[in-house]
Amino acid sequence: LITVKTSHKEAPPATGEKETDCPKEEPWEKALKTTTVNMEAGEFRGHKVSVWDLLHSKYIPEENRKELLELYQAGELTLDQVKTVVSTIVTKAEAARAEQLESARSPRAELMADGAEHTHPQED
Repeated sequence: LITVKTSHKEAPPATGEKETDCPKEEPWEKALKTTTVNMEAGEFRGHKVSVWDLLHSKYIPEENRKELLELYQAGELTLDQVKTVVSTIVTKAEAARAEQLESARSPRAELMADGAEHTHPQED
């Protein structure tokens, strides 16, 4: 439980002020946004990126993101574990993409793909 201490000296916010416009960040969310990883893959190469940004990048499918966030919020994963999982997913996804691009450009890969098509007869 989180207890909020309020000072009696502060006036309550007027209706429509910041509190309604900008909901307070949850502590777990703030931790994800302030924890950074040095990435050496994809569009993040050479940059420090927050775990939050990695979680919400194109590399992490939505269902994986939801699962990781649920496990983290439930306390089943630590921040370090989330950081490791997310950076690993990004690195592997980028490596797979680079490999795909490379094999698409390679004439040898084209020959192997053509050969594979002809060696497996289609069954009806």
